[in-house]
Order: sequence, then C-alpha cells, then structure tokens
Amino acid sequence: MTTINSTALQGGAISTSTTSSSASSSGNSVASQISRITQQITKLTQQLKDVANGSSSADEKQKQQELIQEQISMLQAQLAQLQHQQAEEAQLKQDQKQVKAEGVNYPSDDHQIDILI
Repeated sequence: MTTINSTALQGGAISTSTTSSSASSSGNSVASQISRITQQITKLTQQLKDVANGSSSADEKQKQQELIQEQISMLQAQLAQLQHQQAEEAQLKQDQKQVKAEGVNYPSDDHQIDILI
C-alpha cells in the first residue's frame, strides 16, 4: 500500500512524503485504511481551498492545485480498491455463514437422521 502524506503549505511550496508498506492484520484493517484515506482526502481538499485563497502567483497556485488534485485522485483510486476489497470480504463472510448452516446441527441432504417411533 502506498500512502501519500501532505503537510501544510510552507513558503508557497507543498511538502509531501510518500511511504510504502504492506498491509498486516495488526491494526491495519481495511476499514481503518479506508478511514485514514478518507481523512487524507479531506485534508487535501482543504489544502486545495487554501491554495485557491492564498497569495501566491497564478502559476504557482495552478501548479500546487494540480499536485494536490493528482494526490486526491491517487487516494480516491486506493479508496475504491479498498472498498471493493471490503465488499469481497463481506461477501466471503456471508458465503461462509451459509456454508456453516448446513451440517450436523442443521439437517441437509447428507446429514439427516430419521427417527421412527
């Protein structure tokens, strides 16, 4: 997973850092990743508004806005991918519940007891 962190505007320039890490099961669930990315998109959207209202030159504003919009687009792509993954996991869990419903405690064609009195 690639995460893009942006800091506030500093002297008319945007400082960004990119880190890559693999998703692990400890504290890095799909839901928490979705939440983190949503927060980053919100921060970048606010930065986009701040740039528009800033005192930089028109060219500088345009460059900063394009950079921020590119970051937002990448995060939105990650968000869509994570939401798709979350939907797949939910479907898998639902399928597993349906499979568990058949068996010894739940009669099926293969597991049935006939009691004659």
